[in-house]
Amino acid sequence: MATLYTQQDKNVRRTWVLMTLFLIVVIAIGWAFSFIYQSPGILYFAVFFAIIMNVFSYWYSDKIVLKMSGAKPVLKEQNRELWNIVENLSITAGLPMPKLFTIDEPAPNAFATGRNKDHAVVAVTTGLMNMLDKNELEGVIAHELSHIGNRDILISTIIVVLVGFVTLLSDFFLRMSLFGHGGRGGDDRARMFMTIAGIALAILAPIIAVLIQLAISRKREFLADASGALLTRYPEGLASALEKIGAYSKPMKKANNATAHLFISNPFGGKSHSGIRKMFMTHPAVEDRVKALRGK
Repeated sequence: MATLYTQQDKNVRRTWVLMTLFLIVVIAIGWAFSFIYQSPGILYFAVFFAIIMNVFSYWYSDKIVLKMSGAKPVLKEQNRELWNIVENLSITAGLPMPKLFTIDEPAPNAFATGRNKDHAVVAVTTGLMNMLDKNELEGVIAHELSHIGNRDILISTIIVVLVGFVTLLSDFFLRMSLFGHGGRGGDDRARMFMTIAGIALAILAPIIAVLIQLAISRKREFLADASGALLTRYPEGLASALEKIGAYSKPMKKANNATAHLFISNPFGGKSHSGIRKMFMTHPAVEDRVKALRGK
């Protein structure tokens, strides 16, 4: 029977699987192009790059996310009400108090990031604090703390870095293949085959990365909603908060595709979608999440 603890273990395994896949994909791209251009140096660079990026994404991806979002640290004296909500819910959840950040942004939103519960961050926008009442704000904070407790903050944060660099690396190799010159010697047909394979890999890599991003994001939001409702013992608080957040249609000023999946709601604006567009949303529809919380 699946439990919260088995889900936590799954998230840890998914993190290692994702980092391993990144390692394999980058090395495979490097090997393909080192064969095409008869240059072992490309493969050596790809191996070095893959290892460095895995290490970098583990230790520094949360700092990159905070920088990209324009988040600023909050002291207890600056916002006692918000601080007390986070502190009290952290105690209830059995978690260390995460670092608290705010984003000067009228759009209501929030996210959690970090590599583990001892190095976690919760960030909320000023718009969220202005729009929600205390029960609703507690529901949102409980949702974000659940991301920390469910151990999915690491994988969702690492995705920001890995997806971005896979896309950049693939674009680089694609341009090199289209505008560069093939190596000398060797079997021309084999080299042609590897060129095609390399181009295909370069095209597919960012698509696969985004699909992984979407799949992980959808599941983790539903789980965090349920866990957050259990934490506050008041599902209506989060349900009401999601309705208010979803009704705000304007995008965040610093919204971008790399970090969109981290937020509690789509930072590009809370609009309902259906059909094919719904399949490619980074978040489940607000209506579906509210129904699940209210048991409808």
